[in-house]
Amino acid sequence: ALFSMLGQMIMISGNSMLSIYLGLELMSLSLYALVALRRDHAVSTEAAMKYFILGALASGFLLYGISMIYGATGSLDITTIGQVTAAEGANRTILVFGLVFVVAGLAFKLGVVPFHMWVPDVVQGSPTAVTLLLGGAPKIATFAIVIRLLVEALPSMAFDWQQMLLVVAVLSLAFGNITAIAQTNIKRMLAYSTIAQMGFVVLALVVGNVDGDTTNAAAAYSAAMYYTIIYVLTTVGTFGLIMMLARAGHEAELISDFKGLGKRSPWFAIVATILMFSLAGVPPMVGFIAKYAVLQAVANAGMVWLAVVAVMFSLIGAFYYLRIVKTIWFDEAVDTAAISTPFDMRVIMSLNGVAVIALGVLPGGLLAICYSAMQATLAN
Repeated sequence: ALFSMLGQMIMISGNSMLSIYLGLELMSLSLYALVALRRDHAVSTEAAMKYFILGALASGFLLYGISMIYGATGSLDITTIGQVTAAEGANRTILVFGLVFVVAGLAFKLGVVPFHMWVPDVVQGSPTAVTLLLGGAPKIATFAIVIRLLVEALPSMAFDWQQMLLVVAVLSLAFGNITAIAQTNIKRMLAYSTIAQMGFVVLALVVGNVDGDTTNAAAAYSAAMYYTIIYVLTTVGTFGLIMMLARAGHEAELISDFKGLGKRSPWFAIVATILMFSLAGVPPMVGFIAKYAVLQAVANAGMVWLAVVAVMFSLIGAFYYLRIVKTIWFDEAVDTAAISTPFDMRVIMSLNGVAVIALGVLPGGLLAICYSAMQATLAN
């Protein structure tokens, strides 16, 4: 876990594509090992093998794309690449060719369609504690390198990578939300929901640069950053609840395991309801503000049709989140045993639920931080 964190720090802070790639590999190799932590568990081993093979393929894509960009610009330095491409001093055909591979590698790390194949199996097969880790800091770190490699290094090619990301975003919203409805395993359902949620993040990246006009850039990219942070906050809380309901020899992986939680533990049932409402985008939870910020950026870019498509798929997505709320409060409990939770876990889960409401009621502070961060990035 610490090596994974070190990798994230290296890839976020590196200014050379090579150091970013090395950081990404350090993070990824550590995560492959964590997924396979239960060595005698067939599902975990299968998930780790799938993750490793597909991850190696995606790393190859990314490295091949980086090598093409190096061949076209003569540099691995992000600042230099940005200057050379802006001055049109590079072979555009080679640049576009390399860009396709870079976008493919980044899309895999984000877990968006059509590079999503690993997400459901890995989320379901990992120990819940590892799933919680996978859905946390690595998502923020991956968002950071998307900004570094596309927005900082290749802003002059925004039209090209935005067209690719537009297709990826719409497919992710459609596939993730529709497929999640059919799931009975809550970890697998949350995995498909992750694909849809990442579709929203990519949606904001598509509208930062409209025909060379970057007036909307800071607002759009900060909305994407805000959405990523909020997604991590709510997802970590949800997997924390799944860990809380687990006991020796039993993982609370099925939606039916949440039956009767309202009677077994009313407070944590309220926390679970808050988290589900946030993921569904119900006001006044913070998830609503995150979705609104992205949709506002899309509408400001003049792409109202795209905002309508996103809203339609979000409404479909609300169904499977609300189904869990219904299971918690209205279904009879199969297991009536009392939930025994360590004190520190109770405190952290409670704080997580309170934070989701507090940030929804008072979103201005975090939004301002994200906006100023993106302004500084674009100024550099």
